[in-house]
Amino acid sequence: MTKEDIITLPNPHLRQRSKRVGVVTDEIRRIAADMQAATVDWDQSRDHEVGVALAAVQIDQLYKIIVVRNNHDNKEDLSFTAFINPEITKFEGEVVEDFEGCLSVPNIYGKVPRHTKIRVRALDLNGKQFRVTAEGFLARIFQHEIDHCNGIVFIDHIKGKPEAFFRIDENGKLQPSDYKRDVEKNPILWQ
Repeated sequence: MTKEDIITLPNPHLRQRSKRVGVVTDEIRRIAADMQAATVDWDQSRDHEVGVALAAVQIDQLYKIIVVRNNHDNKEDLSFTAFINPEITKFEGEVVEDFEGCLSVPNIYGKVPRHTKIRVRALDLNGKQFRVTAEGFLARIFQHEIDHCNGIVFIDHIKGKPEAFFRIDENGKLQPSDYKRDVEKNPILWQ
């Protein structure tokens, strides 16, 4: 798969809830591999951004599957971990606003409130259950991707807050978005 296989708003599938995976099959493992390939292809096409994770719905597969880059600080590290049926079992820490982007919401960033620490339960690619405690940016990644599994996109958390929207400029710097222009240009994104 390539970056062209990643669906973007206003595709209505991004607003649908994904279904739980009953049994981890070769098809599920293939979907996880496709997700990783699409993320890496997207990542390699961007100078100032890094693809850190993807949910299956973003390649138009309505399964509760996410892949998360093992080292989101190193763009050269192309390894990912798959999480099947990921579920947040506990929210901890404080709620902090920080920047998020999304491969399915091109060129738009937002300051989104998220918990600073969470606990996640999931299945691995062999169908074995495991747990992860995530803090900081990794906790934000999990919350963002698990939202995707529930038909929620990050902009849903900041609708009606023009000051929370940003764009990336040609030098890779975040700049305040012209929210009014963006809404008028793409009203379906904001519904």
